[in-house]
Amino acid sequence: MDKQRAKEIAASPVMANVTFDGQQIYIEKVDEQNGTATIYPLDQPEEKQNVMVDHLVEY
Repeated sequence: MDKQRAKEIAASPVMANVTFDGQQIYIEKVDEQNGTATIYPLDQPEEKQNVMVDHLVEY
């Protein structure tokens, strides 16, 4: 996924189908400068992590 699309998804009120490592996630915010996104699994909001945006997959 590219940074611009990740930003669009993070800003949208509509839930998108995005996965990281095969697990459905929510994108909380995107750091364009570093190319990373703060994400968490849909069923574990306390499990936040920063990952490279290009490792996210939209279905």
